Amino acid sequence: MKKIEEKFKLIELEVFSDTRGSLISLEQNKNIPFNIKRVYFIFNTKKDIPRGFHAHKKLEQILICVKGSCKIKIDDGTNIKIFDLLSPNIGLYIGTMVWREMFDFSENSVLLIIASDFYNPEEYIKSYDCFKIGLL
Repeated sequence: MKKIEEKFKLIELEVFSDTRGSLISLEQNKNIPFNIKRVYFIFNTKKDIPRGFHAHKKLEQILICVKGSCKIKIDDGTNIKIFDLLSPNIGLYIGTMVWREMFDFSENSVLLIIASDFYNPEEYIKSYDCFKIGLL
């Protein structure tokens, strides 16, 4: 069984700043702990409409709120935590078989998701009851 810190954790991303502004670099197998196969982002969200409500069988992800803020509820079947993503230099690593819900999006927020594999609808567990059974 994986340790809790291997299932999900916050990752601080190094910021490079000078008089021109700031930059954060994302590199696979360096500050992103897997090979990057897919990158997408969620925007034009409504504050009162949550998203997510699924787990992934084998997919790993990093979520970064690059603009604005949002909250992420994480459930590994034993532990439930809520993370506030408030800054583009903080990423939330989510490992395999972890239920996630995204909510409380600020106005004009942009949530960047970096994934370890290409999109595959068979990879998703969209029923919380099936997710809980799969953990037994």
